[in-house]
Amino acid sequence: MTGKRALIIRHVPYEGIAGYRAPIEAAGYVIDRVDVSDPNFSSLDLCAPDLLIMMGGPMGVYEQDRYPWISCQLGRLVRRLELDRPTLGVCFGAQMMAQALGGDVYPGPHKEVGFHPVTVDASVPDNPLLPIAGQPILHWHGDTFSLPPNVELLASSHVYKHQAFRRGSNILALQFHSEMGLDPRFDAWIEEWPESVIEAGGCETSLRIAHDLHGPGAVAAGQAAIIRWLETLR
Repeated sequence: MTGKRALIIRHVPYEGIAGYRAPIEAAGYVIDRVDVSDPNFSSLDLCAPDLLIMMGGPMGVYEQDRYPWISCQLGRLVRRLELDRPTLGVCFGAQMMAQALGGDVYPGPHKEVGFHPVTVDASVPDNPLLPIAGQPILHWHGDTFSLPPNVELLASSHVYKHQAFRRGSNILALQFHSEMGLDPRFDAWIEEWPESVIEAGGCETSLRIAHDLHGPGAVAAGQAAIIRWLETLR
């Protein structure tokens, strides 16, 4: 796969690819990045990259009046998914994929912020998320989504059932952040959204302790999951 192109869509500067970069580059992809604030973003052909990666952000998919680029991105994402082009979405990126595939995205009743494991469905054939089973990983969201048609639910948590899904081999959506645990941008998350930590019933000190304790293992497990998924792409 040497020379294939991966494009990261970054919705805010402090939510990047983090721990997923290493396995994606090791799989032979040359990584490029575009911010939604880039004047050229609206004219990019999102069907062109061999792999599209959409990261997180504090906005909601339903806030299209406030963020006009959301509808622009959604329309092009629909076309990409119709072509079954390899696509990975993380947190807000996963919610965008759920919407584009026919699900509904909406504010959930609780904030889910902190490190805890997800339950990975081992009955799903070749579930790429098996490496993260039992590993505390970072969650940081308040929105959730209904499961789109014709997808497989891969993982759930005790807070939200819909934590990850795939469609076929090429489409993977992850609500959680198994890319985070070693990236210094974690400090920016706490600084940007301290109220989310409190609303979820935590505190900054305990979250930092959990990050130091679980971060390396979370990233290692997340990387192993991404390696498994990349190996299935066609």
